[in-house]
Amino acid sequence: MNRSVNSKQGQDNDHASSCSPATYDGGDWAWEFLRRNVDYVADWRSSVPQHLPCITLNDGTKLLRLRRRFLQAEKWGLYAFTDPRLCARQAPAFWHSNALKRVVRLNARKPKEGEANVRRLADFNAERHAVIGVDGVPLVVMKRNGVSVPLEIHGLSVLTAAFTPVYELHDLDDLTAETELLRRLQRLTDADFRAAQKPSFAADERLQQALIALDESLKGKTYRQIAIAIFGEKKVTEEWHSHSQFLRDRTRRLVAKGTALMKGGYRDLLA
Repeated sequence: MNRSVNSKQGQDNDHASSCSPATYDGGDWAWEFLRRNVDYVADWRSSVPQHLPCITLNDGTKLLRLRRRFLQAEKWGLYAFTDPRLCARQAPAFWHSNALKRVVRLNARKPKEGEANVRRLADFNAERHAVIGVDGVPLVVMKRNGVSVPLEIHGLSVLTAAFTPVYELHDLDDLTAETELLRRLQRLTDADFRAAQKPSFAADERLQQALIALDESLKGKTYRQIAIAIFGEKKVTEEWHSHSQFLRDRTRRLVAKGTALMKGGYRDLLA
């Protein structure tokens, strides 16, 4: 059975509830499961350096600039290692563009005088986490209310500069999904953006339950103890020995789901 990062990880105050899962997007959930993986923790501990500082640009964008590739981190789907002791809202995990299912790609053209369709990253009402790898191409992830949109920008040498976006469509067979991602990006420019527009997994109770089940399992708890942590002692006392065995089966499935997500299934949660 896997051990956690240290003796404190996996305690009740380290459950997803301590990190506001209501605002989680797919990348946040993916990180919560990955950071509990003992092999990831071992790779992080042996990495040099273990921490790469982000800078905050004057428009609020958090930027990580890489001078070299981190192949061990890329194996996990990341540009660089993130400290597994920190939850998703404490430190951004910079997911590699190759690990993401879909990315909005655009060419940033220098604006012409009087042109209407001019943008800056600050126009998007969202948290912005940017990483510039050795190829020099920025990947900016917009995050708000459980929605995340990864944006790969070609031709923008200064991230805070104004530009005219020219969007690219790459896969006609996936046009519906690409168009929906562009709609999400457009909605992030709306001042009255509502949390109700977030994808369903952002508030997925099952993911939170699977995370709690995983934490309790990593501590060596029995299925009954895990069920109590998720559903409460009253419900477990009333239903654990029922003929249907529904609660027992559900608990086993949650442990299995959490374990599978930790061992690689987290990639399915990425946008």
